[in-house]
Amino acid sequence: MTERALQTNLVDTRPILDGLVTSVFMFDRELHLIYLNPAGEMLLEHGVSNLLGLPAEDVFPGDDDFLGAMGTVMSSMHTQTEREKNLSLLGRREITADYAISPCMAGVDVNGVLVELAQVDRQLRITRERRLLSQQVTARRLLRGLAHEIKNPLSGLRGAAQLLERELDSEDLREYTRIIIIEADRLRALVDRMLGPNSRPRLTLVNVHEILDRVCQLVLIEPSAGVALSKDYDPSIPELRLDRDMIIQAVLNIVQNALHALEGHGEIQLRTRIARNYNIGGVRHRLIAVIEVHDNGPGVPENLLDRIFYPMVSGHADGTGLGLAISQSLVTQHGGLIECQSRPGHTIFTLLLPVEANA
Repeated sequence: MTERALQTNLVDTRPILDGLVTSVFMFDRELHLIYLNPAGEMLLEHGVSNLLGLPAEDVFPGDDDFLGAMGTVMSSMHTQTEREKNLSLLGRREITADYAISPCMAGVDVNGVLVELAQVDRQLRITRERRLLSQQVTARRLLRGLAHEIKNPLSGLRGAAQLLERELDSEDLREYTRIIIIEADRLRALVDRMLGPNSRPRLTLVNVHEILDRVCQLVLIEPSAGVALSKDYDPSIPELRLDRDMIIQAVLNIVQNALHALEGHGEIQLRTRIARNYNIGGVRHRLIAVIEVHDNGPGVPENLLDRIFYPMVSGHADGTGLGLAISQSLVTQHGGLIECQSRPGHTIFTLLLPVEANA
């Protein structure tokens, strides 16, 4: 099949391809773009007239495996598919997509490839969000039951130690009962911390950037010379109706985790943006305030990433595993959510807070 034959065949199938909601790309034998459907134009955020003739390495820059798969399809004449592949698009924008690469055949000849992309970022985010919310509900139910089972015997233990202390004449023996009382109080406080705040948020209009600046002040009380802290704020974010202390604590826990992970060397950035038409817990919000905490540390261990917001889960030997669980609880009380994306050198904790719900 010559390129002219490819174009003739394309004319016959174009009405069908133009109507697909998946993005369709057609490349010739030299892997230059000769067709892109409207869904592909929306994906690349460019008009087709500016894209035709571009080599595949410009359309998908830096994706050597993906580009290699195109060549393999032409040589093997077999379709290749993959799910949830991270791809880099024109302009270095990254997406996650399912794809299929098929040979364009004419008899026994291959004169190009057809690439179908279905972006799945949104579906993956919704699935991840539902899992996080389900984790939060499950964890709180588990902790309430655990607290009941722990606090009752602790109260009895503490009371018995107090009664025993009154009966003892020896100061040395009374020291043992005081240890029992102190440790019982410590365990009770630990359980209370695991449960998180019991009070409802006290909402007032707050500038979210003032909250972040306050977090920076608290962090800089103990400066680390090897850690750079920067800000990238969106000044268009309106004031939100929040519990100021709760959100300060939520962000502070995350920033302190980032500092711990960096071990004195690296970068942390606090970034804010507005997201539009965003779903949280099945509720669609017209506007969402997005707070991101970036760091270039080693990242969250892969085996912990799916359960990092559970209480008592920590990647540090000396960690309590309560900070992120408490942060998630504080943000969900505001109708929001915290998400995490992490790989070595690039970790982002994202706090999502509805804007219109706080207006």
